[in-house]
Amino acid sequence: KAEDILCYSFLPAEGVERLINLRGRVRARLQENAEVVGTDEAFFEDDGENGNTMIVDLYNEQAGLLDDDTDNDVDLASHAYQIWKNAITADPNLEKIITILPSVVYSTKSHIPTDTQPEGALVYIRTGEDNDALAWINEDGESVTESQFTILQAAACEPESEALQPLGEHHHLVNEAAKLIISEDRRVGGQLGRPSGARFRTYQRLKDYVSAVQGTLLDTQVLKQVVDNMYRYPLRSVATDTLNRQLRLGISNQDLAKLVINLWNDGRLCVVEEGREVQEPTIVCSLGLSTS
Repeated sequence: KAEDILCYSFLPAEGVERLINLRGRVRARLQENAEVVGTDEAFFEDDGENGNTMIVDLYNEQAGLLDDDTDNDVDLASHAYQIWKNAITADPNLEKIITILPSVVYSTKSHIPTDTQPEGALVYIRTGEDNDALAWINEDGESVTESQFTILQAAACEPESEALQPLGEHHHLVNEAAKLIISEDRRVGGQLGRPSGARFRTYQRLKDYVSAVQGTLLDTQVLKQVVDNMYRYPLRSVATDTLNRQLRLGISNQDLAKLVINLWNDGRLCVVEEGREVQEPTIVCSLGLSTS
């Protein structure tokens, strides 16, 4: 309500920038470091013709600059929920129809195949660890992609889309998808998520770090316990954000270990769910992709 509102900025004005040449000096230092590390190393992903873009954004405190890649930042659960909300808002009858559908329900939709998006089946499974997983299997029973977002997009269709006759090998493909998802779930713990995610990368790095420091002063039971907890329990959103930023900044394994221990001690690392029993995996539904 005041007539005058005074705003102060502590960032250097453009005139000051010309005097201290901060951007130029930072970039020159990075180039010198690159020469020492190796000419094929880049300190910023877009280093090159437009390499100064990220440095300028860093200088100007561009929001989201240190966040993970776009695909990694996609909150698939929220995206899927929004699709659901939009659908039942447009047609409220869908909510009752869909919620009473039995497990293993399946259908087939029209699909124009390409080299990277062939015919086959999309399968939605809830694993024994209560994780939701999607798989895309081609007609030869091979995995097409591990990108959950890509598979979800491939399943999109309009309400008036006509259901086609199922592929002759539909149930065989569903079986292959189930075996693939279950084997991956057991191999990497399932709950660790995608290899590009913060949880997976942090766990793998710390697991290797624990092996490397075994028998030294850095070998602690606390670290081993925290790494085990990361395998067993999902990360809190604040931990995911923090780890993504530090991984992008190139945090060392030793500092990463200290970070996760501090997050655990503060109760900000994992969502602990004691007493949850492991269930049998469930095929929720599947969708065939056919040209006819």
